Amino acid sequence: QVQLVESGGGLVQAGGSLRLSCAASGSIFSSSVIGWYQQAPGKQRELVASITSGGSTSYSTAVKGRFAITRDNAKNTAYLQMNSLKPEDTAVYYCKASRPGFVYWGQGTQVTVSS
Repeated sequence: QVQLVESGGGLVQAGGSLRLSCAASGSIFSSSVIGWYQQAPGKQRELVASITSGGSTSYSTAVKGRFAITRDNAKNTAYLQMNSLKPEDTAVYYCKASRPGFVYWGQGTQVTVSS
């Protein structure tokens, strides 16, 4: 069983920065694709960034150039550096670890950006 725990959310003013962390238990982290998702009130959960086991990254159009996803396999932890935050980035952020046949989600961390 793998557990993912997100942290680092909070309240920040527009233009500010936050760094989210996703700490994983278990041994599958290094071979998993890690994704960060956002879910705003009343909206579907959407992928904002992902990173493969080899370190290749991809981003949604809305966050490209402002967010950066990284991973530290030695620490079983993934990060989402969020810069130039906007009120529309307000959401619960979830991390997901996936590999063939397995998908694990964290419990989410709230990010609120005030204007």
